[in-house]
Amino acid sequence: MAYRNKPVEDLPHEETVIWTCNSDDCNGWIRDNFAFAHVPVCHLCHSPMVSSTQMLPLIVNTNKDMKSKKQGILIL
Repeated sequence: MAYRNKPVEDLPHEETVIWTCNSDDCNGWIRDNFAFAHVPVCHLCHSPMVSSTQMLPLIVNTNKDMKSKKQGILIL
């Protein structure tokens, strides 16, 4: 049987700064450009998070001021 679906393209990957949960029992992580705090807390277990890097598909975040808006500071 012939399928007419187009082949799936590989998304470009790049080294991305992420925050990973410090707890051994939790697998929580978040991209730095999607975090609301400068040093976030895990949204799953509320443990501290540590900064690291990982090769991830490129996702563009158009909202650049997420951290400053969360603090109530508006940068113009």
